[in-house]
Amino acid sequence: MISAYTGTQIRAAEQPFLAAGMGGVLMQRASHGLANAVVRELQARSRRLYGASVAVLAGKGNNGGDGLFAASFLAARGMRTTAVLTAGTAHAEALAAFERAGGRVHLLTESNASQLAAHVADADVVIDAILGTGARGGLRGAAADLVSGLSDLRLASMAQGIVVACDIPSGVDADTGEAHAPVLSADVTVTFAAAKVGLLADPGADHAGRIHVVPIGIEEELAWPALRRFEPVDLARLLPQPGRRSHKYSRGVLGVVAGSADYPGAAVLACRGALAAGAGMVRYLGPPEVADLVRQSCPEVVCSTGTVAETHVQAWLVGSGMGPANTEQLQRARDAVESGLPVIADAGALPALPAILAPQVVLTPHAGELAALLQRLASSPDSPDFDPAPDRTAVESSTLGAARHAAVLTEATVLLKGATTVVASPFQDFYSQADGTAWLATAGSGDVLAGIIGALLAQMGPDVGRFRAAGIDPDERWAAIAALGASLHGLAGAAASAGGPLTAGRIADAVPDVWYKVSLLSKPAGQKRNSHTHPLP
Repeated sequence: MISAYTGTQIRAAEQPFLAAGMGGVLMQRASHGLANAVVRELQARSRRLYGASVAVLAGKGNNGGDGLFAASFLAARGMRTTAVLTAGTAHAEALAAFERAGGRVHLLTESNASQLAAHVADADVVIDAILGTGARGGLRGAAADLVSGLSDLRLASMAQGIVVACDIPSGVDADTGEAHAPVLSADVTVTFAAAKVGLLADPGADHAGRIHVVPIGIEEELAWPALRRFEPVDLARLLPQPGRRSHKYSRGVLGVVAGSADYPGAAVLACRGALAAGAGMVRYLGPPEVADLVRQSCPEVVCSTGTVAETHVQAWLVGSGMGPANTEQLQRARDAVESGLPVIADAGALPALPAILAPQVVLTPHAGELAALLQRLASSPDSPDFDPAPDRTAVESSTLGAARHAAVLTEATVLLKGATTVVASPFQDFYSQADGTAWLATAGSGDVLAGIIGALLAQMGPDVGRFRAAGIDPDERWAAIAALGASLHGLAGAAASAGGPLTAGRIADAVPDVWYKVSLLSKPAGQKRNSHTHPLP
């Protein structure tokens, strides 16, 4: 599991070391790690080391110091180094070490920003060390002009160098992931002590590239993570496996209220996702014409036109493929929420639900749907960290803040779908998953995701011990289940795509094989070797 922390948490962990006079030691560890990461990046791309050119964009603080020290180490490997001091000054010791190593220094001014951008664009490696985790807001003045010009040159393919961000891309908020333009998008971000929250939430994740964490010795001082991300090995430990004496009822029964005459396929895809993710039984409630299509596509599903109260399940899925005119289905959705059972509420159900819900209710909006939900709830008490009535653009500009705000207002668990899927619990526990592929942006993909999470809610909801053993607060298990479902959905999408287009049905088809391959990660090595499998995507 990847644990991410805010800049505030990192600085608090550093404080005892700084008080003990170890600030220089921490900087040396960070800069050595940064330099080594640059070397590995060049080697991985079969680029030369001796004679390679490195340009450092250095701010006046410790972040700039890390970059300058790293460049001095790279100069000792025979690289040609240049520094652009974006604030007219720099960390004194680091600058002195850089100059002793033979580095050339340029002072950035309003008049030479475009000229220096062109010069830096020719470098084999560009190290962005302007702003660190303590910065608030974005670049201004000549520094903004420099980065904007360099970004334009990269966009026009007139710059081929590798961009390495030092700790965090300048302009990305380490705590929220908000990005204040201009931001120089990195190929790799070398971050110190631990991943920063802003690197794992959009839009910050758009600019982070691959993330490489360099330990610097303060890790044991870090408190509870502000955000977590599941990896395949975590799925191996947490996803349920049937016991020898399991039966369909003990495996988890999911009730599905989805689909309409206009969108019958949504019900089919939700049911297929649930079956693929191991539900022991799926019961469908809905219009007869939709039920007929579900039976044809999924003969395993038990269909009826009954009520929620008459249907015995462990969890509910509601909302996929429903609209305001589907009054009977919407009433079933409200009844499911009022049952007190775990519920995943998707798409069309969101406008029809009560304003105040519960943690076991998982809302799964995309950015537009979340904006509409927050606008509907705008009369609720304002949150100090987010616009109470945002539009879609505002949600996409602060995905973590939007999901957090919605979870606080609704008291539900909120899963905000996107390139990086963010999950927020009303207790302010957070996850982010980015296991998929851009090809997952296809009609019906969200219906399959709802089915996967619904099946996991039915199977895992009562299993408090499973989460306690994994170090997850049982009260927070609904967010963890949602994140597990998002990860499984992403891995299945990547496997089904294999780099090309896919349809939603193929995502569901890929889930069992991905589940099986993930489960092997928890088996002894001998069992893995003897299994007939292919690597995870």
